Amino acid sequence: MPDPMIIEPPAEANASIIWLHGLGASADDFAGLANELQLGAAHGLRLILPNAPTRPVTVNNGIAIPAWYDIGGMDSSATEDAKGLEASRKTIDSLVANERALGIASKRIMIGGFSQGGALALHVGLRYAEPLAGIVALSAYLPLHDRLQHEATPANRLTPIFMAHGNADPVVAPELGAGSRDYLIGHGYDVTWHTYAMEHEVVAAELTAIHDWMAAIGLI
Repeated sequence: MPDPMIIEPPAEANASIIWLHGLGASADDFAGLANELQLGAAHGLRLILPNAPTRPVTVNNGIAIPAWYDIGGMDSSATEDAKGLEASRKTIDSLVANERALGIASKRIMIGGFSQGGALALHVGLRYAEPLAGIVALSAYLPLHDRLQHEATPANRLTPIFMAHGNADPVVAPELGAGSRDYLIGHGYDVTWHTYAMEHEVVAAELTAIHDWMAAIGLI
């Protein structure tokens, strides 16, 4: 696993965001996230942007690209890479532990991501042993949903979740994102849901909504 990009805040750190990029991308894609989230000139949020390891990806004809886990397909018949998800979960858990060691309480740590990174954020956050500030999943879905009720921890049963999706997403079908939302709500999770007239991307209105949600949950 390559070293993460760490962006220190202009003020003393009092919270942390661990943000996970999408398939085939890198931490560089979200290097400007603090500004895009309108955190202000004196915010105290440390931004941790890990880079996924390079691995062969089935839907990419087996060609190696940065990926948190293998993807065999985006339909219900595709086998999910439980081993890869678990390996990446342990990596992200270690990043949370690093923030804890630096004095950031778990309730002041948010895990989020886009696309495959958003899927991993859900996978990790709902299984983390201590309560987190929140989980953000953009243009994503809930992986290994059939295991969640056996593997989820009580610590994050009430953790706020922000999910958003483009209604013309050609990569992760809108129905997949909405189905994951419905599953989580149906099992008692606190999900805030937004849709946008976009494809597989992040838009300014979405980032503004995340900012407002972060304010509502007390992270900023």
